[in-house]
Amino acid sequence: MKTRLLFFALATMATAYTADACTSMIVSADATVDGRPILWKHRDTSASNNFLYRVENPGEIGYVALFNGSDKLCLDEAWMGMNDEGFAIMNTASYNLPPNAHDWIDREGIVMAKALATCRTVDDFETLLIALPKPLGVCANFGVIDANGDGAYFEADDYNYTRFNLSDSPNGVLIRTNYSYSGVPDKGMGYIRHKNTEVLLATQIEKKCLTPASLTEGVSRSFYNSLLDVDAAAGSEHWAVDQDFVPRRISTASIAIEGLKKGESPENMIMWANVAYPPCSHVEAVTLNHIPGDLLPLDEDCAYSNAGLQADKLKAQVFPITRGSGKNYVNLDAVRAISEEQYQISLEEYAKGQQLRKK
Repeated sequence: MKTRLLFFALATMATAYTADACTSMIVSADATVDGRPILWKHRDTSASNNFLYRVENPGEIGYVALFNGSDKLCLDEAWMGMNDEGFAIMNTASYNLPPNAHDWIDREGIVMAKALATCRTVDDFETLLIALPKPLGVCANFGVIDANGDGAYFEADDYNYTRFNLSDSPNGVLIRTNYSYSGVPDKGMGYIRHKNTEVLLATQIEKKCLTPASLTEGVSRSFYNSLLDVDAAAGSEHWAVDQDFVPRRISTASIAIEGLKKGESPENMIMWANVAYPPCSHVEAVTLNHIPGDLLPLDEDCAYSNAGLQADKLKAQVFPITRGSGKNYVNLDAVRAISEEQYQISLEEYAKGQQLRKK
């Protein structure tokens, strides 16, 4: 009955997407199985393909980051990454902060590329936010961790920011979607996705046993809706409206960066990277010195990852209706089979990745 309710209730809703959304989390070392902090981002964006690349510029810190396939190796806008000093960053768009200046918008990727090239600590990023010329051209929740185990969200607009330290969280977890805690109450987006994440991970948060797979394989593959308390993929229904799940039609990546234990070298950081629509793809282990070939751009003129292109073929089975509003309907039969297959591959990749760290 609940899955039937999900279908008919959501079918009456208008499915509205923003160009850039996202669901994210910062996890303290004390709340994880492995004793390493985690920085996670489930990316929603109109940029349909992503790739990973290592950037090394003279006089700057080297880093590995996620880039839009349309960037064609410009590499001036990073959308999540980690650097050679053990610093990592990501963002989610926020829609309840003061709006940007009209002619200076969407510069979050530029700020993150600058941060990866220059920052070593969470405090360094705060210093960067203060020093950068204003207006910043951002409306975002920036999440950062560093080699000291510190973490924070910075809810930033053109002229101001509010810092939320991970150390102040009683359960060792901070979550952000597409609204800011410091913004206008009840405005913005992503309230249901925020709650989805809390509910799905409640037991693991309580027991302090979170892992990167909890996020990439748990939350990013889940078609649970907390408002209706229904998991669409768990029933026998054939279709669902693509509304208020964490994985959405515009989802293009799920990446969990596993930070460092005290005293470890940044070489031990692992970016568990799924650079495509998460239910139709799988993670691969990325280090500062190793990026799997299918996550790299194919060439300079076609800067798309092969992993993303392969996942797009499977995604076409999940969203097979292209006319009218059909694009907003999920083929649950297809997504169950495809996601389970990709999940099994992810488990194999997690095992391989642990061996990569030991080497």
